[in-house]
Amino acid sequence: MGEWQKMTAADLGRGIGTGEIDPVALTQAFLDAIDGHEYGDRIYARLTPDRALAEAKAAQERARLKLRRSPLDGVPISWKDLFDTAGVVTEAGSKLLANRTPESDAEVLTQATHQGLVCLGKTHMSELAFSGLGLNPKTATSPNIHNADNAPGGSSSGAAASVAFGLAPAAIGSDTGGSVRVPAAWNDLVGLKTTSGVLSLKGAVPLAARFDTVGPLCRSVEDAALLFAVMKGEAPVDLTATSLRGRRFAVLTTSAFDDIRDTPKAAFEHAVSRFKDAGAEIVEIAIPEVAQAMALTPILYGCETYGTWKDVIEANPDVMFSEILTRFRTGKDFSGADYVAAWQKLDAFRAAYLEATASFDAVLCATSPITPPSVDRLMTDSDYYVTENLLTLRNTRIGNLMGLSVLTLPTGIAACGVSLMANPCAERQLLRLGVAAEQALA
Repeated sequence: MGEWQKMTAADLGRGIGTGEIDPVALTQAFLDAIDGHEYGDRIYARLTPDRALAEAKAAQERARLKLRRSPLDGVPISWKDLFDTAGVVTEAGSKLLANRTPESDAEVLTQATHQGLVCLGKTHMSELAFSGLGLNPKTATSPNIHNADNAPGGSSSGAAASVAFGLAPAAIGSDTGGSVRVPAAWNDLVGLKTTSGVLSLKGAVPLAARFDTVGPLCRSVEDAALLFAVMKGEAPVDLTATSLRGRRFAVLTTSAFDDIRDTPKAAFEHAVSRFKDAGAEIVEIAIPEVAQAMALTPILYGCETYGTWKDVIEANPDVMFSEILTRFRTGKDFSGADYVAAWQKLDAFRAAYLEATASFDAVLCATSPITPPSVDRLMTDSDYYVTENLLTLRNTRIGNLMGLSVLTLPTGIAACGVSLMANPCAERQLLRLGVAAEQALA
């Protein structure tokens, strides 16, 4: 079992395909590991053992008959607790949704199940997905792989922890402003932020629907590619014969380096150096529209998040973590006219960004400009919580505001990721580029 806990989802799938790994034994081993782990309850909100073993048994029979549905048929994974699971409580990390039990699965979970993946259970998350830190005193704060007392990154905190601690081969999370990429970076994982609308959000508890996206957290770019294909219902992208030689990368100097801490900066410079060594051309680029778009964040996010949740929140505000409640209520400060005007401006900024980056294969930045802060300090210093949360999400939010597809890779320096930002709907090209970048960083 110890070996299985360290393997990629793709390698486990290959083992199932050759008959070396039994899906039922694999699933039971992960369930046992979760049950016996010191942080199991801080990572998983709830397990789905009956479902998992039934799905594993079906995968076992398909493997015996040589009728596997996908390269990951029989591989167990975890799901962030905002993806609906039929008959199983789905609370999105919030007491506001206590005991909420949907009647059907989220569409991406249905698609994954049809492709043979096994659902281990639901992972903890930031309350209603509205924090990049992963701190949740109302349900549980998942541990960080480097220091269990530091923030895990959010909002897909338990998703990242489930993989980093060997309690799932891979996880599915969501990303509205960095909620896949930050926890992936802070726990030395690969994370894919997909383009808004590319993967279905039906049956996913919303935060800000125009920015919400679904994405995997995993150990390799290959895993990310396979999980993306499974959820989209298409053939996996060909990841062979990839190289950085002749590729053009832009280093974004606008906003992305403001107040960056020494360790993430050094990690980013290390990654850029490795990409250069692998034959990539690196060009620094300033895009003023990025800073202008960042200034719209309070309106764009505040209006949509509060507009989505205000009735539920104001009916029972006392059950919320005060920092999250305050953040939601900032949406009261703007008018509908403000919101419409902000989106019109953002559309223009997006067009300018795409024009400025058209000659590059990807735009690079540090995934987060800070490393994981202390949970104790976050809980006792409100000003620190606010500044660290906003800074945590500063770089990742660029990808959401610009509507991009983004991949974060571990740099080899603990808790520091490097992000490759590509055009909207360019996930397949980005994943091929990501394999080459992964090899350069290895």
